[in-house]
Amino acid sequence: MNEQSKFKRLVSLRMMFMLVIMAILFLLSVSGVFAQTAEATTVPTVVPEVQKFGLLAAAIAFGMGALGAGIAISNVGAAAMGAIGEKPEIAGQALIFIALAEGLVVFGFITALMILGKI
Repeated sequence: MNEQSKFKRLVSLRMMFMLVIMAILFLLSVSGVFAQTAEATTVPTVVPEVQKFGLLAAAIAFGMGALGAGIAISNVGAAAMGAIGEKPEIAGQALIFIALAEGLVVFGFITALMILGKI
């Protein structure tokens, strides 16, 4: 197994791990595992129609963030693999660019949590 395939496999495993962890946290937050008890909060009741749109907005924020990050990582990853093939000493810099693209998922996740906190 050459260096490029090892690097590519490492990056794809990290991406899959991060996406699985974020999806699990998102599902747990939606299902109410992290929700507070009704006695402890004085939040006014939300109209069910408004709550539906809030959940939809949170899902779109997370989904579009993950989709955008996937597209960005595919383009940046392909360019990084080509650059590493020509000049192997820039592998660390390539990882930084891939991590910047992964930041899109984090922004989408945080936005979704902020929306869920409001409904």
